Amino acid sequence: QVQLVESGGGLVQPGGSLRLSCAASGSFFEIRAMGWYRQAPGKQRELVASITDEDSTVYADSVKGRFTISRGNVKSTVYLQMNSLTPEDTAVYYCNAETRFNYYWGQGTQVTVSS
Repeated sequence: QVQLVESGGGLVQPGGSLRLSCAASGSFFEIRAMGWYRQAPGKQRELVASITDEDSTVYADSVKGRFTISRGNVKSTVYLQMNSLTPEDTAVYYCNAETRFNYYWGQGTQVTVSS
């Protein structure tokens, strides 16, 4: 079992920045990849960015050049640096971890971009 705890969400003005953090515990050594998803009201959950245990990354087209996913020195932590935020980035952001047999989700953290 893997437990994920996100932090770092909040209210930010358009053009601002936030950094989300996700800490994994439990059987974190089984994790092969971690990622961030988001879900806006009335929309489906979508991939924002992901990173493998070999540091290979994938980004949604809508965030390329603005968001950066990275892993901490302790590989059980993943970050999402979000710059140049727009109201369209408003959503609940969820951390995800993939092991060989399971997917795990955090509880989500709200990001609101508004003036």
